[in-house]
Amino acid sequence: MSLDTKNLETVAPAPRRPGTRAGAVIALLVIAAFVVILNETIMGVALPRLMDDLSITASTAQWLTTGFLLTMAVVIPLAGYLLQRFPLKAVFVTAMSLFSLGTLIAALSPGFEVLVVGRVVQASGTALMMPLLMTTVLSAVPAAKRGRMMGVISVVIAVAPAVGPTLSGLILSVLDWRWLFWLVLPIALSSLVLGAVWVRNITETKHARFDVLSVALSALGFGGLIFGLSSLGESASGHVLVPVWIPLGVGAVSLVTFVARQLQLQKADAALLDLRTFRSRAFSLAVVLMIIVMATLFGSLILLPIYLQQALGLNVLTVGLMLLPGGILMGLIAPLVGALFDRFGPTPLVIPGMAVVAAALWGMTTFDSGTTVAWVIVVHLILNLGLGFVLTPLLTSGLGSLPGSLYSHGSAIVGTLQQVAGAAGTALFITLMSVGVASAAQNGESPIQATVAGVHTAFLTGACIASAGVLLTFLVRKPAIDPTQSSRTERISPH
Repeated sequence: MSLDTKNLETVAPAPRRPGTRAGAVIALLVIAAFVVILNETIMGVALPRLMDDLSITASTAQWLTTGFLLTMAVVIPLAGYLLQRFPLKAVFVTAMSLFSLGTLIAALSPGFEVLVVGRVVQASGTALMMPLLMTTVLSAVPAAKRGRMMGVISVVIAVAPAVGPTLSGLILSVLDWRWLFWLVLPIALSSLVLGAVWVRNITETKHARFDVLSVALSALGFGGLIFGLSSLGESASGHVLVPVWIPLGVGAVSLVTFVARQLQLQKADAALLDLRTFRSRAFSLAVVLMIIVMATLFGSLILLPIYLQQALGLNVLTVGLMLLPGGILMGLIAPLVGALFDRFGPTPLVIPGMAVVAAALWGMTTFDSGTTVAWVIVVHLILNLGLGFVLTPLLTSGLGSLPGSLYSHGSAIVGTLQQVAGAAGTALFITLMSVGVASAAQNGESPIQATVAGVHTAFLTGACIASAGVLLTFLVRKPAIDPTQSSRTERISPH
């Protein structure tokens, strides 16, 4: 049963107290998003320690990251509905409360099972933060100034995942793994308290229908794809809980049914994820390129530590410190890229940016057992330089091309597909590496040379995919600014 559009009622943003500025709200959201996204990568370095302390296998320990990704994929599609239906403050407080509760559970966990529960609760809050931040920026910042603000969001996307492994390595070198959560908890609680005091509803809300069937199909569809893709790497090594085709099949069928359901519901503005966003050519193209970029980013992030540790024999802390400059560089150039976007649009940025990404991946195909640390750092810096010139323009031009009523849906779709792309990139790179390693081992290569051969195969494929993405960037255009939309945002702009 669908909701009649006549019953949809728009609620004006609640009046803000004197002195309360949208800029302060966005700044708080950026800090909170940085903290929660940091936790996406903080556990990777800690897995060996957890395996020893909790007496678990690698396949079991992997659920600490797989479970996080699964939860993100299930919850993010709900963000579009929640951001339409509930005030900004309510969604923020819910997100940070869930994240803080999950952090506390993980810090107090006596064993693996409770730790997984903590990670799942953490992920439930994390999943809401990026759609919340992007929707707020799109609603509160005039179109002509969005590039700079989306550049700030790119800092969060770029630096937080890069800082995670380094911070984890530093903490684990002197403290117990539970301190990964104890040190984050005060920051999360502070953000929650400040948000409860400062955040005001600077976005619009409306009554919307909650479709239970859509939620179930979304969970099975995106969850099945994430689980199946995450299992591909293990399957290539011969270790898998269930045949990969089962979750992938369930995910694909559920996703097709989910899409059909949304096409039906969006006729009455009642879809969980409104697919009318894809009527925008700029949004559709940005999503395709974003999938390529995020698959490349996550694939390289998972492969580089393996190569550096197994082929070059470096320790975990050194690896974390080597990957840190790239993330910092992307964060430093993000505001500049945002300003350039506001002035010149996306085309002059994404074309050279994607070309640099492809060049860096071709550079990674040269890695072998004799590669110097300096060369690895240089190539990683080049990769992140290119990504920095691609992320902000894609996010801004894609989401900015949508009408205001579809901002929350567009943000949720981008967030969901980022998780799927990350899982796909990780699965692709790990699978190709595993196949390459197995082939080299059968030919009598040493373990180190076999690892080098597998990494080469994965990066070669990634370089080809990124090179194809360069061709697509020539189609990117700056979206036209809707004068009506611009005048509405200027009324609630921080400026």
